[in-house]
Amino acid sequence: MTVRFTGVNSKKYYPKQLRLVKYWDEEQKREFVFLTNTMHISSLQVAELYKNRWLVEFFFKWLKQHLKIKKFWGTTENAVRIQIYAAICCYCLVAIVQKDMQLGRTTYEVLQILSISLTDKTNLRDLFNKTRFQNDKEHFRLNEPNLFNF
Repeated sequence: MTVRFTGVNSKKYYPKQLRLVKYWDEEQKREFVFLTNTMHISSLQVAELYKNRWLVEFFFKWLKQHLKIKKFWGTTENAVRIQIYAAICCYCLVAIVQKDMQLGRTTYEVLQILSISLTDKTNLRDLFNKTRFQNDKEHFRLNEPNLFNF
């Protein structure tokens, strides 16, 4: 189905036709509706593109929440990549420490404890044993990928 904007400003800024795509996701038993200016691909391809877009959005949300990237220091592609790679490397190193020490805490919790104890000279085992950190969201491990579940 093709549609056009009818509002004064909308029509002025985007006068071209748009395509309304409906997609039924059998797995979720849910219908999705997309508006696109791409006319030459199938409805399934449109749905897959939007799904991939949301995976990217979810990845950046996860980065901001768990790795505390609030803004990018540079604006070039290389600067953004370096900052993301550095944050992911940090997260992976902490996950390895968490696994090796068998801490029984979420990776997010370990990152939080380490971030507030950067200048502390306490042994890591003692640091984790003496720190009580309770956050209901993290207690249920929401939105946290686990690197060691195979």
